[in-house]
Amino acid sequence: QVHLVESGGGLVQAGGSLRLSCAASGRTFSSYAVGWFRQAPGKEREFVAAISISGGSTYYADSVKGRFTISRDNAKNTVYLQMNSLKPEDTAVYYCAANYFPGAGMVLTTLRSYPYWGQGTQVTVSS
Repeated sequence: QVHLVESGGGLVQAGGSLRLSCAASGRTFSSYAVGWFRQAPGKEREFVAAISISGGSTYYADSVKGRFTISRDNAKNTVYLQMNSLKPEDTAVYYCAANYFPGAGMVLTTLRSYPYWGQGTQVTVSS
């Protein structure tokens, strides 16, 4: 079992940056693959980015590629999502999710791949 807590959301102008954090407690976080998802009002939750257990593999949705960077610090039990060049369409509640040891280099991109979820953090980008 792992407990996830997101932080770092807020209000930012278009073109600005935010860094989200996903802090984990419980079992060793270094054994979990992690993903970020987001859900805008009236829309389904969608994949944003994912990172493997070691951090050696990452994957991004086309909509954020080149602007967002996912990384992890296993010593701090934390995964980050650096978001640059933010756009109003990035406005959503952002969630991190985790799956225990799916495979050494695997990145997971679907909602159903993740049994553990945080409570979310709001990101609002004004135009």
